Amino acid sequence: MRSPSTPAPRNFRGIFRSDELARAAYSEAAGVAQAWPRAVAVPADADAVATLVQWAATTRQPLIPRGSGSSMAGGAVGDGVIVDLSRIDAIGTIEPLAGAPPRGLGATATHTIVVGPGALCAAVERAAAERGLRFPIDPSSRAFATVGGMAATNAAGPHTLSRGAMRAWVNGIECVFADGTRGWIRRGAPLPKLPVIERLVSWATARGAAAAASGARDVRKDSSGYALGPWHVSGELVDLLVGSEGTLALFTALELALEPRPAATATVLAAFTTLEGAAAGAATARDARVSTCELLDRTLLDLARTGTRALPVAGDAEAVLLIGLEHATPAEAAAAAAALEARLHADGARDVTLGLTKDTEHALWELRHAASPMLAALDPAIASVQVIEDGCVPPDQLVEYVRGVRAALDQHHFRGVIFGHAGDAHVHVNPLVDLREGDWRVRLDALLADVVALTARLGGTLSGEHGDGRLRAPLNRAHWGSAVVEAWAEVKAAADPDGRLNPGVIIPLEGQRALRDIKYDPALPPLPGAARAALDEIARTRSWQRARLELVDARRLR
Repeated sequence: MRSPSTPAPRNFRGIFRSDELARAAYSEAAGVAQAWPRAVAVPADADAVATLVQWAATTRQPLIPRGSGSSMAGGAVGDGVIVDLSRIDAIGTIEPLAGAPPRGLGATATHTIVVGPGALCAAVERAAAERGLRFPIDPSSRAFATVGGMAATNAAGPHTLSRGAMRAWVNGIECVFADGTRGWIRRGAPLPKLPVIERLVSWATARGAAAAASGARDVRKDSSGYALGPWHVSGELVDLLVGSEGTLALFTALELALEPRPAATATVLAAFTTLEGAAAGAATARDARVSTCELLDRTLLDLARTGTRALPVAGDAEAVLLIGLEHATPAEAAAAAAALEARLHADGARDVTLGLTKDTEHALWELRHAASPMLAALDPAIASVQVIEDGCVPPDQLVEYVRGVRAALDQHHFRGVIFGHAGDAHVHVNPLVDLREGDWRVRLDALLADVVALTARLGGTLSGEHGDGRLRAPLNRAHWGSAVVEAWAEVKAAADPDGRLNPGVIIPLEGQRALRDIKYDPALPPLPGAARAALDEIARTRSWQRARLELVDARRLR
């Protein structure tokens, strides 16, 4: 794991380290991959980011931007210099949006706020709440997810059903491009006169429409590849940059849109004895224009029953839907919940529970928010190895997808937990792997291949909200086809001709494999003790936002 020391850039303001302990501390993120970086840079501000990018251009060093490191698909670890942007976390003042929302922005947006890429989603939400507003992108990771990382992957969450994903709530991005130039890209504003932007616009003019059409899928969410479709529809470069996973530019500030908070909410929990019933219930919920509709598969319900988070449903429930409603008054919310209850019973729901107060709503949603922490608390020999965790299919294929995933898990002898965003037919899967079994790597490779084939057959996307990262990049050509991936490669080359920005993400490097070093693998050489202890503590407490260098240094001194 040792490599020659990487010298720090001249005039760089921030932390730059290439010692083994620092590199080990950034060799893992929330996903399954382990990869040692060449060095770690923690820039103090946007100027320092530009200095770092200019240095990388002259020294031919790859740069790997990241926020809290809570990403799942391996985009935050790799062979390069980690650029930890989490300390550029200022939150500006909230301003009214002048006029109607520009093209591509959320239709209900009324205000904007400029924040650093390291600002936590939860901190932005608190600032908005003080003004009676909200930032409606609410992933379960919002307590530690940075908005820069969320924009990089086009993150989403339960409210995507009614509000769209991150792309619809980013009004502008300050970028440092691969040649070290900087500029704000805002919706409805003239583009900066920069060579990189001229190349991108030229490509879009010549090839954009055909490329967008060739990569279209009939899904409600998509964070795979470059967003050629949204870019072609809106003509806004912001739409291409969101979801680009640090491969086209580094983000140094973002202008986010906010909307008024709902006046009243309600929650409906519905349990079904068949997947078909749950899928029908999800369609009913979409038709009723609910705000959220989440799925909990029987595997997660069974796991919850072994602890203290069991829901009020019968033991033979095949799936549960958690549905959120938003209305102008509590009476309207209650009436809408009652009407939905009747329709869900008609779809085959047996147990339906209404949450009409904040306390009852919180109790119903607790299991959905606790899914990942529960998995983290399993027997240490059982790892939740998230390699098929983000598939999204056309809504009418949801039942076949879940059944296909279950069949693949059974065929390769894995238990698995299935949950996610039923309203968008977007499913998270956590295979539970017993690391004591000698053939687990072979079976995991086969499981990944089978689910990739299933997703393609059903017309889906491999990533609904987590991005391709390095996990899915090698799978894209088989899934999307050569023409689509070649169009993506042309976009990458226009923005980053030398391939220095997060290489191996979206566009794979030659010989790149989806699953290489899996951090749970007992056969891997151990990390230095202080780094291992720090990373385990972060994972156990789900405190991904903690400063890793401070934590490992404190561990070393104990």
